[in-house]
Amino acid sequence: MTALLSAEPRFVPVRAAVRPDGPDPAATRRLARGLDAVRHGFVLIDPDGGVAVCTAPARALLERLGLHGTPSLRRLLRLARAGSGLSAREIHGRLVGGAVLDVAAGGHSVQVEMHDVPGEGVALVLEDVSLRRAAESRAHDLARLDPLTGLPNRLQLREHLDAALARLERQAEGCAVLLVDLDRFKPVNDTLGHPVGDALLRKVADRLRAMVRAGDTVARIGGDEFVVLQAGVAEPGEAQALARRVVDLVGRTYMIEGQLLSIGASVGVALAPADGQDADRLLKNADLALYRAKLDGRGTFRFFEPAMDARMQARRRLELDMRQALARREFQLHYQPQMNLADERLVGCEALIRWHHPERGLVSPVDFIPLAEEIGLIVPIGEWVIRQACRDAAAWPQPLTVAVNVSPAQFTSDRLVETIVSALANTGLPAARLEVEITEGVLLQDNDKTLHTLHRLRALGVRVSMDDFGTGYSSLSYLRAFPFDKIKIDRSFVAGLCTGTDAGTKADGEAIIRAIAGLGRSLGMTTVAEGVETPEQLRRIRAEGCTDVQGYLISRPLTADALLTLLAAAIPGSPPCRSPS
Repeated sequence: MTALLSAEPRFVPVRAAVRPDGPDPAATRRLARGLDAVRHGFVLIDPDGGVAVCTAPARALLERLGLHGTPSLRRLLRLARAGSGLSAREIHGRLVGGAVLDVAAGGHSVQVEMHDVPGEGVALVLEDVSLRRAAESRAHDLARLDPLTGLPNRLQLREHLDAALARLERQAEGCAVLLVDLDRFKPVNDTLGHPVGDALLRKVADRLRAMVRAGDTVARIGGDEFVVLQAGVAEPGEAQALARRVVDLVGRTYMIEGQLLSIGASVGVALAPADGQDADRLLKNADLALYRAKLDGRGTFRFFEPAMDARMQARRRLELDMRQALARREFQLHYQPQMNLADERLVGCEALIRWHHPERGLVSPVDFIPLAEEIGLIVPIGEWVIRQACRDAAAWPQPLTVAVNVSPAQFTSDRLVETIVSALANTGLPAARLEVEITEGVLLQDNDKTLHTLHRLRALGVRVSMDDFGTGYSSLSYLRAFPFDKIKIDRSFVAGLCTGTDAGTKADGEAIIRAIAGLGRSLGMTTVAEGVETPEQLRRIRAEGCTDVQGYLISRPLTADALLTLLAAAIPGSPPCRSPS
């Protein structure tokens, strides 16, 4: 092939290449006509470097690339170098190595393949791949775009971010990554349907496009997650101004299909080079800042701070430990007694979970319950609570009840009723001695399914109570929809009886407790005041007509063994308590 590249080229038309002592001329002419009919072009370069054969399709393809007239090896090489951007040596290496070569010019792309023909030279097969390359280019572009909004997707964002970081290294040009998460978007999808949700996402994309500069990038990387890559950031104030605009403009009202929709945006900001000089770290730190913005109430923005990473690492370690806590039997139930005010006797206890970590010690439920709900562990933990509470309560004197809190996630689980049935059957605890406590958050979910589950529990004989009554917006309507057995008055109202800043505040607290107690009495429901800690609070609650109380004044939460001791002393003449199995 090296000799061919240096040889003086010459061109022999296909029909003139037939030697007198060669094959039958008529057969050769038929072969020539056949080669001209083939879609692919064919060029044969003889051992001396001459173009011995060049079919009509090959000439047509070469003309499309701009090579007109008689082809020669030198002109072919010149065309290949110009159309591929490779040197003659690189072209030689590609072809000798058996690879294919793309030559593009004049809006056309031709693929060239080389094959050795022993004793005859080298055969080049040419194919017009313009349409294929155009389709591949379109597919490549589409693969880097979000089909719903037309914005760059995660793949193209990464390309733009890598380019921005390369400019940072070359020119010290900073950039900012703003991770945007929509607030209250899921209710739009759930209540109005996905078509409206999709239209809303397109509107959000349009607003984000309109607020950035030409050199910035807006990408959609998830369901309701967007990223704004702000280029040329000289100081944090520029990113702060953009983040403020994002929160403001995304949070303004939308009109879609006759519906006025209001959502919000939480934004996490990471700056390069201060918060990282590679794409993964910047995106991670922006995500940490976004998490903080959500914790701080949503509808705001936060810049990344190193302490955020430390907190997240601690959170991950807590998550890993909690995933193992069930298997290691590190959870324990404590029980807080409830007292009936009419005869001042204990009527039941509320089960409260505690986590005894081998290294951390006692971990507060405030620290691990929200995390368990977030990562989905609340369901298996809640099932363990139900089984253990029933097992412990079976050892108590009758008719003492045990109350367990059921989270919204656990309540929507299809296994809740089955878990309760199994726990009652395995422990022998009568259903009437088990009480399920739910908050208004449970009732805010799928109302029909929720009511169906509540009625299934009622059919079993299990008692149902509404916890934290009075802190939501629709508590009264829920009392109409389902006849609860018990209403638990939130401790904030009880605390206000003696800690109000003025007489009006105290009077308001008394009026609320009086109203709830009267409502419970008229509906035939027990009313329990939580958080009773002083004799004065107890006196006022008794005066307002509540039936039961719970709090430190009655008893602190006790372990199962300590509770058995208390019950034996508090209920004289009752059958001896047996230790929990």
